[in-house]
Amino acid sequence: MSTIRFIHTADLHLDSPFKGMTGLPMDRLNRLRESTFVAFANLIEHACQSKPDFVLIAGDIYEGEDRSLRAQMKFHEGMEQLNAAGIPVFISHGNHDHLAGRWTRFELPPNVHVFGESVEEAHLNVNGQAISIYGFSYKERHIRERMVDSYPVAQDHDALHIGMLHGSLAGDETHAVYAPFTKSELLAKQYDYWALGHIHLRQQLHEQPPIVYPGNLQGRHRNERGLKGFYEVELSTVGASLQFIPASALVFERVEVSCAGIRHANEWLAACTEELESFKAQHGSGIVEVSMVDIDDGAAELFSQSTEQEWLDVLRDMVGDSEAFVWVQKLSFARQTTLLATSGALAHSVIGMIEGWQEDEWKDVLKELYQHGQGIKYLDVLMEEDIQDIKTRTIKLVAAEIE
Repeated sequence: MSTIRFIHTADLHLDSPFKGMTGLPMDRLNRLRESTFVAFANLIEHACQSKPDFVLIAGDIYEGEDRSLRAQMKFHEGMEQLNAAGIPVFISHGNHDHLAGRWTRFELPPNVHVFGESVEEAHLNVNGQAISIYGFSYKERHIRERMVDSYPVAQDHDALHIGMLHGSLAGDETHAVYAPFTKSELLAKQYDYWALGHIHLRQQLHEQPPIVYPGNLQGRHRNERGLKGFYEVELSTVGASLQFIPASALVFERVEVSCAGIRHANEWLAACTEELESFKAQHGSGIVEVSMVDIDDGAAELFSQSTEQEWLDVLRDMVGDSEAFVWVQKLSFARQTTLLATSGALAHSVIGMIEGWQEDEWKDVLKELYQHGQGIKYLDVLMEEDIQDIKTRTIKLVAAEIE
């Protein structure tokens, strides 16, 4: 029995623009914009040191169909490094970097195999172990058909069979639904490993055989929290083991600060600083939302004495500069109703109605914005967290107007 070892990554999104990061100092903004390249460099460095048998990249190497020249150059340099190390690479392009995009093409080195627009099989032999790798690249941005139907059922059970698929579970609308599949359809192919891409949340849909999303290589906004990276996989005909390898240059995260018993601004600043330093020690650089929890009446009274922007500005000043930086993107207060305690009966009546709206009602209220032809390209998919944030801000505006 032979064991092979490979890297599974996806959704590099090189050269993401990181829109909407208002207020970030220019040097920090530049580091943020470089983060996808740094994460990619971390992947390449790890591969060159650990020498896997091959690397799988399951779609969305680039942020957009019109790939920037710099992003292509950086990717080409990475592939050349892997070529020099003797490491084969298999690529299936996804909806963001589909084959119909307009770009100045770099010729990739001979170690790189790019799957075409139809499902095809690539062969590899590692120390006498035959390996079949199946995949395809998006011919255009929107692939709605069930491409899983074109994957052949594994026949030679002495070989290892790996499927690459950039797509989503049928019915899962957290991302745009492209090349949909069901878990049972994947299992029916009798492959030893499914290397998925497209969903940015790291997850394993099935243990043996593994059906795996590695998530994206670098978080790009507050809905892509936590460490990001790739998987290093050891695989044989009897099973697999996976090791997650962090690669992200900085981390998006939510940090909670307990405000129980806090009565003075310096107490609050000390509590925030402690949590942010703990975050920095664990993750290094990051973009964080600081959420105030355990807000009692005294803390609520303290926060009511200044605007949210003033509290945010003071906290940003307090964090200061360091090589591993933490940027406080926003503040949130878990007990907004307490902050509105002095509002009148009408405000409370309206606020009560707003707080009672369910997710479908919020989507109906916001549909004109999220269905706007020009505006939608600047908006991410509406998540539960976004609805909560909109609710919080709406309640504050209602209280201020009616009071």
